[in-house]
Amino acid sequence: MSEPAGGAAAIPLSIEEAGEALRSGRLSALGLTRALLERADALDGRLGVYQHRLDARALEEAERADAELRAGRDRGALHGIPLGVKDIIATRGAPTAAGSLVFERERGDEWEGVMDAPVVARLREAGAVILGTTSTMEFAIGMPDPQKPFPIARNPWDTARWAGGSSSGTGAGVAASLMLGGLGSDTGGSIRIPAALCGVSGLKPTYGRVPRSHVVPLAFSLDTVGPLARTARCCAHLLGALAGPDAGDPASAAGPPGDYLPRPGASLAGLRLGVDRDNCLERPGVDPGLGARFEAALEELAGSGAEIVPLSLPHYETVRQAGALSLRAEASAYHLPWLRERWGDYGVHTAKVLAAGLLLSSADYVRAQRVRAWARREVAAMLGRVHAVVTPTAGVGAPPLAGLDHLSFGRLPIFAGFWNAIGFPAIAVPMGRGASGLPLSLHIAGRPFDEETVLGVADAFQQRTGWHREVPALA
Repeated sequence: MSEPAGGAAAIPLSIEEAGEALRSGRLSALGLTRALLERADALDGRLGVYQHRLDARALEEAERADAELRAGRDRGALHGIPLGVKDIIATRGAPTAAGSLVFERERGDEWEGVMDAPVVARLREAGAVILGTTSTMEFAIGMPDPQKPFPIARNPWDTARWAGGSSSGTGAGVAASLMLGGLGSDTGGSIRIPAALCGVSGLKPTYGRVPRSHVVPLAFSLDTVGPLARTARCCAHLLGALAGPDAGDPASAAGPPGDYLPRPGASLAGLRLGVDRDNCLERPGVDPGLGARFEAALEELAGSGAEIVPLSLPHYETVRQAGALSLRAEASAYHLPWLRERWGDYGVHTAKVLAAGLLLSSADYVRAQRVRAWARREVAAMLGRVHAVVTPTAGVGAPPLAGLDHLSFGRLPIFAGFWNAIGFPAIAVPMGRGASGLPLSLHIAGRPFDEETVLGVADAFQQRTGWHREVPALA
């Protein structure tokens, strides 16, 4: 256990540590939930993690979890574990705002807090305690906008800096130990970017692995829902509860979910890891310490038995741009009725991106889909020769909030979007700090529906390093 700064009670860092303490009787779900809510009382005014808290309901759920565990009913690793949910995912008891004034007057029943999205219902069925909904960029595409009446998540390592988007609140909440894990969504990097900037772990599952029913869409052919938590093993436990088809999402994959939990102490012997330095390290503006940190991470992976194989992802920038174009076109199509009627309710950053999407032609969109289909085939063939591809997640630490907009964000060296364009699974895990003293992150991507390998590589790295156990000193 660790006692993070600003918390009176000892709060476990990971889901597994909390589960062990709950089952040994050293900790109760009610005591843990109270400690996390008290910590949020003390710190969230500075951090902006929560959009809507569910204190009374969470305490009731924690009491129920304690009673079930005492009675011998153990629902599994998430039983009694307090979690947050990104504010684009329907959550019973919490109105879904999606960080936008548009939804203030345009909610349907699911967004009014009267039902759970399947992913939230699955967490509750696993015994999790839902603490509340977490702040997000507007409709998962906006940027921090102090002109709007919604919290802006700040980075716990430096509150003058961004927590990353768009799953900002969940990333900051996990990093600051206000929750033990939570849900985000990832359409162009929105789980892995806040994980990277906040120094935690975040998994984008394969497109279709986790259903998106009753999740506010951004781009239908790209959207994924996935976990953020302290460790890769925590993410594996969460994915185990989330994965599986749902009738409300025709893109959700058929068939039973797998067993994603890495074997304790497993080595990487026999695994070939492709390393793309060309498209990531040679970029302008990267942190001066990035290269050394990345090479040190590769040494740890090799020390666990992996064979390191240089490679270069095919037509990297073209594929990334095809994904970004698809995102803008699909987002604009979804928002078109509201853009016509409610333009003034959108934040300025969101409106600019959606308006740009309306300028794209059907020919632009069709070409982007052809590029994405070609890239899926090419990268699948490449992953027939290696088991996973390793890069940095981003070339820099968290940028300052002052002056941050889509133009400055677009100039940041971030390497997540390529994998959204093709829909393959990827995880971001901490790999140390850069010259700025801010967290840097390792990115591991793999074959479609092979989250087991992606999580296994990440877990092997975390078994040999301690970066994932660092907690920012907020006090």
